[in-house]
Amino acid sequence: MEVNVQEGLTSITNGVEPSSASTVKSGKKKAKRKNKSKNISTNSNQEQSQQQEEKTGEVVNSAYGKLNGLHENFVEKVSEELKQGLKLNCPNGLINGSVSGSEDHPIVAKSKSATAKKKHRSRQKSKPQEPLIVNDSTIVKSEQSVDNSISNNSPKTDGQMHTIVLPIKETCIVKELPKPEISYRVYESELQMPSIMSLIQKDLSEPYSIYTYRYFIHNWPRLCFLALHDSRCVGAIVCKLDIHRQNIRRGYIAMLAVDKDYRKLKIGTTLVQKAIQAMLEDNADEVVLETEITNRPALRLYENLGFVRDKRLFHYYLNGVDALRLKLWFR
Repeated sequence: MEVNVQEGLTSITNGVEPSSASTVKSGKKKAKRKNKSKNISTNSNQEQSQQQEEKTGEVVNSAYGKLNGLHENFVEKVSEELKQGLKLNCPNGLINGSVSGSEDHPIVAKSKSATAKKKHRSRQKSKPQEPLIVNDSTIVKSEQSVDNSISNNSPKTDGQMHTIVLPIKETCIVKELPKPEISYRVYESELQMPSIMSLIQKDLSEPYSIYTYRYFIHNWPRLCFLALHDSRCVGAIVCKLDIHRQNIRRGYIAMLAVDKDYRKLKIGTTLVQKAIQAMLEDNADEVVLETEITNRPALRLYENLGFVRDKRLFHYYLNGVDALRLKLWFR
């Protein structure tokens, strides 16, 4: 009994009963096992992540390598197609920016290329120019000039050879066709009436009858002028001259027309000048006319000859367009 009491006292002083001490030891062992298993799992996870990273790096590197190979092949194909497609057979020996016979070398500022260009230029100057006829107009090809400013600036090379395509400037001299010979005559007979009517009715907005033409032309035949080209009527002017307000001798330009194919040859200006000269010989004091306010070419023609805008006539023509009355004073 004394021994059990002492054992019980020792266990109480240690603060742990004999059964509880064994359970504590077993719990510590389990915790150690768990930590070891955790460490093993973390190490295996790290190894797996490292392997995955290595695999992805290998895949990316292989992909980059394939892309680089494709890019190089694409660049080579494009450069070959450009070389084949942009070859220009020029008389000065230049083919796609390089001298014929030296396609492997790029065009840069070198002594050989400079001497070759000088030789080709001298050959070009000695060659006669050959005219070409296109659409009834003579075209003379001048010598082709190459822009040398690009060859003076050598390109930056990054380990690869680049081909430079120089622009070729081709200038053409177009010789104008000779102007048609136009003859001017005064109205002569009734046989010229149909050609005058057909020419004027194409452009004028007023539908005049044959009696209107005969009124002007038969009464004042000296004030009717025709422009002829190969016996064809290409322009006509019809005028009159009478007394206005018992004191003023007023000339009046009734009709003026020029064929569309013969405009911008000063035919209209010449016809008006001839009519004004004939009116001056008959002692005219002034000349008047009316024209549509929208007919800018006619306004420009008359104003260049000295006519002045005198009055605006609203809804003057049958189509409802306003008219401007122009005047030219002699006295």
